[in-house]
Amino acid sequence: MMELYKQLPHLEPYGDLQYFLYVIVATLPIFIGLFFKKRFAWYEVLVSLFFIVTMLVGGKTNQISALILYVIWQVLLVSFYKRYRKKRDSKWIFYLVSFLSLLPIVFVKVSPAIHGSQSLFGFLGISYLTFRAVGIIVELRDGVIKDLTIWQFLRFLLFMPTFSSGPIDRFKRFNENYETIPERDELMNMLEGAVKYIMLGFLYKFILAHVLGEILLPPLKNLALQTGGFFNHYALAVMYTFGLDLFFDFAGYSMFALAISNLMGIHSPINFNKPFLSRDLKEFWNRWHMSLSFWFRDFVFMRMVMVLTRKKVFKNRNVTSSVAYILNMLIMGFWHGVTWYYIAYGLFHGIGLVINDAWIRKKKALNKERKKAGKGSLPENRWIQLLGMVVTFHVVMVSFLIFSGFLNDLWFKK
Repeated sequence: MMELYKQLPHLEPYGDLQYFLYVIVATLPIFIGLFFKKRFAWYEVLVSLFFIVTMLVGGKTNQISALILYVIWQVLLVSFYKRYRKKRDSKWIFYLVSFLSLLPIVFVKVSPAIHGSQSLFGFLGISYLTFRAVGIIVELRDGVIKDLTIWQFLRFLLFMPTFSSGPIDRFKRFNENYETIPERDELMNMLEGAVKYIMLGFLYKFILAHVLGEILLPPLKNLALQTGGFFNHYALAVMYTFGLDLFFDFAGYSMFALAISNLMGIHSPINFNKPFLSRDLKEFWNRWHMSLSFWFRDFVFMRMVMVLTRKKVFKNRNVTSSVAYILNMLIMGFWHGVTWYYIAYGLFHGIGLVINDAWIRKKKALNKERKKAGKGSLPENRWIQLLGMVVTFHVVMVSFLIFSGFLNDLWFKK
């Protein structure tokens, strides 16, 4: 079996034309079956397993073993909590099961910081699978999910198009979508959407991101490091180049995932909605990596606000929401990795959202005062909106420079 693994080709997900040729040919029978109101469940399993295995092999089988152990672990936890939740509802059992579900990714994220090497438990896609698994546990506790079978759980957890890079779906939406075969007109719209996503994804990932990340960024980094100092104009160029490269690369991947999801009859959630047109930081997080942002909003931020409010930790609700913003974004920073720049990135956005929220409240208060005084509201025209977009764009670019880790190389040369 080990020799068979080693002979399998390594296919980087959405990495080249060969991958797209394979994945389109493999998913075409699924789409044709849907056209005739049939789902070939076992064929879908074989296709998914083939592409998941080939993205994890490459002369080594550590990732395959880690995935198998991870899946068994999550199946046991979800199965236990599903049975437990039907009879009881202890918050401590919920916390324990959630923590145990998060434990593998905690090992993966913390291991490089402690040992200086990747954890043996790691594999490509573990972050996105963890969001799905924990989301199911939370929704079982909330009663959103009444019941699910192991087969349904695995089908959701190991959905191939979004395995490695998201977007992060919710079980109930996914399962209802899966079990309702679209009508032919809708399928044709999905096919049209898949073509559009693939073409736009190629423009983003293989042209724009390639030019920015492979051609422009390396020499700019070298020039910035050679110039040195706390900050220089080459570092400024790195900031904008990296920020745009990050967007086009990630948005391109997300579009590819949406395209292949469409070919499998699933409307996966959109991940990006013109984020650089955001007028403030809060709107940015409603447009950038939306599935991740909404996951943290629903499962972390809102729950922290409820707990802090119920426990009356702070008398002022604005202080409560501010603390929740900072903790929420810090957790998101830690999720990316245990390094100072990821944590600083999270803190930067947490403080930014607090300032953003304070300004919105202040503006409402000023408008009330102006109304009482018989004056008009503060101006809110397209020029003000444009100013908000420009300011937000530059603030986000600064945060991306922090996120890139380049400042670590610039400030702490070995």
